[in-house]
Amino acid sequence: MTDTVWPDLKNDKLMYIDQTLLPNEKRVCECCDLRQLYGEIKRLAIRGAPAIGVGAAIGFYAYETRGTETDAKRFLRALEEDGEYLVSSRPTAVNLAWAVKRMLKAAKSAENGGVPAMKAALKAEAEAIYNEDIATCRAIGEHGAKLIKPGARLLTHCNAGALAAVRYGTALAPIYLAQEQGKNPRVFADETRPLLQGARLTAWELAENGVDVTLICDNMAASLMAKGEIDAVFVGADRVAANGDAANKIGTLSVAVNANHFGVPFYVCAPFSTIDLECPDGGSIIIEQRAPEEVTTMHYRRMMTHPGAKVYNPAFDVTPAELITGIVTEKGIFKGGELANGK
Repeated sequence: MTDTVWPDLKNDKLMYIDQTLLPNEKRVCECCDLRQLYGEIKRLAIRGAPAIGVGAAIGFYAYETRGTETDAKRFLRALEEDGEYLVSSRPTAVNLAWAVKRMLKAAKSAENGGVPAMKAALKAEAEAIYNEDIATCRAIGEHGAKLIKPGARLLTHCNAGALAAVRYGTALAPIYLAQEQGKNPRVFADETRPLLQGARLTAWELAENGVDVTLICDNMAASLMAKGEIDAVFVGADRVAANGDAANKIGTLSVAVNANHFGVPFYVCAPFSTIDLECPDGGSIIIEQRAPEEVTTMHYRRMMTHPGAKVYNPAFDVTPAELITGIVTEKGIFKGGELANGK
């Protein structure tokens, strides 16, 4: 299993797989420019909450280490401005702001040593965030795999796998660990309109890693549940509020409602870096609105609708805590009201 984002520490660069080209082309790219990094996160070349956080940390250090400012206080002010700019690229995914805050804190702690010490601190922190993500996702997988019985039939929505993190992923980590344990789960992957992350990314990476995967249209999930062909649902999250409400790719709420109706366990898998205890509930989560062209023309050569038709295209929806069976983290499995104890 290859990494999705990683640091080139020798040359101070961010390396990443451009996810907009999958599954037709696997292209490795590099970045050491802040505007390029902003654009790559914005256009989803780097996507998935953990991958965004790690990629932002590495790319931030790669850009800042090339700066020529020699005054520590001016350097720190520039870092804060650059961090604010970078965070604005994807407002819903809390890992982005979390990673930038960690980078700024590391630089500030080294301020007395001058700019060279601050740059060294940024590099060390970016490497730490990268390594921590690998360990965190592995731990999520180990806890979540305990919920999977041999031969279980599982449903997932969007992509919260290795492509959404450095390695393993969040929602797919339990599946990969269950596969390693010989449980051989079967996975149904929602295509996930409008950007088809389930079709382009989840089905691709599961098949690449030898997992039995079946691609379905989003509107087929309830039919499978009604027939008793889904044993559990595993999804990721871009932000989890303090009460356990979880924001994830648009369509997740529909899956949760259907799972609740048919008595199918519904699990959200997320690292504690995705849990925002300062956000009281899902109503406080900013939902990113994306371009109408993603709905009207994306992946098609011609318009799919009348050009005068309006488009509503939120990137995420919020699943209330009462529909979530458990939140699987690197520290264990929690109910919504228990998250503060783990943080």
